[in-house]
Amino acid sequence: MVSRSLVLAYHGCDLSVARRVASGKDQLRYSKNDYDWLGSGLYFWEDSQARALQWAQHEAARGSGKVKKPAVLGAVIDLGNCLNLIDVEDLALVTAAHEEYQKICQEFAVLPAQNKGSDLRARYLDKAVFETLHKLREQTQKQPFETVRAFFVEGKPLYAGAGLRDLDHIQICVRDPKKIVGYFLPR
Repeated sequence: MVSRSLVLAYHGCDLSVARRVASGKDQLRYSKNDYDWLGSGLYFWEDSQARALQWAQHEAARGSGKVKKPAVLGAVIDLGNCLNLIDVEDLALVTAAHEEYQKICQEFAVLPAQNKGSDLRARYLDKAVFETLHKLREQTQKQPFETVRAFFVEGKPLYAGAGLRDLDHIQICVRDPKKIVGYFLPR
């Protein structure tokens, strides 16, 4: 678990959102989609302003209405009590949460959620597992994780046979907004 580590992170969004949040006039909205792979929270790309901008540009091109003028909002985040999935010890917590999730599904005779899509981008199972993990910590009165940090494999292979992809990144899910020390508009 990471403690008292500050990181720079970036959030792709509409320019109006970036300006309102950076000026303190508004807050980012907590994401609660059923496919949010690290669970509910505020999502950022660690150390990758360019990837955040790519995402915002893609959203604008899709015409979803969320992003009209692509922009990036920077954030200084104190990881605090972080479920750091780059640490093998923390990965074991996720494995245990998956086992518990499977037991719960079996007990209530419901089919477990499944990740979907050609590259499993719709992470319904992962979301269910992370929410189970957070709920178990709450029920056992363990300190909640304020942030979740993970490596995300995404995109096309860099070259034939590559294990690296052109959109790989580290993603941070902030579960406790108080862990955001401050926002800024990057140059």
